[in-house]
Amino acid sequence: MDKALNEFTGTVRRAVDDYDMIQEGDRIAVGVSGGKDSLILLLALKHLQSFYPRPFQLEAITLELGFEGMDFAPVAELCRDWDIPYTCLKTDIKEIVFDVRREENPCSLCAKMRRGALNDAINQKGISKLALGHHFDDAVETFMMSLLFEGRISCFRPVTYLDRSGVTQIRPLIYAGEQKIANLAESLCVPVVENPCPQDKGSKRYEIKQLLKTLGKDYPDMKSKIFGAMQRLPLPGWEPRPNWRQAK
Repeated sequence: MDKALNEFTGTVRRAVDDYDMIQEGDRIAVGVSGGKDSLILLLALKHLQSFYPRPFQLEAITLELGFEGMDFAPVAELCRDWDIPYTCLKTDIKEIVFDVRREENPCSLCAKMRRGALNDAINQKGISKLALGHHFDDAVETFMMSLLFEGRISCFRPVTYLDRSGVTQIRPLIYAGEQKIANLAESLCVPVVENPCPQDKGSKRYEIKQLLKTLGKDYPDMKSKIFGAMQRLPLPGWEPRPNWRQAK
């Protein structure tokens, strides 16, 4: 087993333990977009599965949004090599968002449609837990977007139960930084599928990412302090379970 992946999986396990993300007997679907985050999440959970004290099942699911040039055959091959069941579903999300609706703010509608399609897909398989690739930097950026653009103190939760669909979303990468994920993806040569979405570098999230990057030059520990404040406030759902690791 790759030493770097083993070390990275320790970071994932800490998040899983702190927020009680995995229960014995869970069937977990990983939403695999083809990007580095979801692919590394998939491999880390596969490695975690081999030694975690609560046995769980794992599979991967991809939604093809309809953009040309996205080939998921290498992802399917990766899943075969790692013995992970894989499903790839075609959707018309790109056509609806960009061609039919011609949304001025397409990211919001696209995200909503992707969440709905993923929830429907795993429900049809009898799966009720979905692992998403949101990481440490995503959490900080989401917090700042809510603060600056909406005037709210808010962020997605590490664990979210969606009562309308019966799906529980978990985010095991919340302690992992984006650069660390990128480095591991490069060292493991994972088959990243590039995203041709025209909004990839024109969104509000990209603006915040650039702002944080600029501020980080003068305040290198800024993101860690923001993340710590989210846990200490705490934001709803962000307080880690007390003394979990000590109890174990």
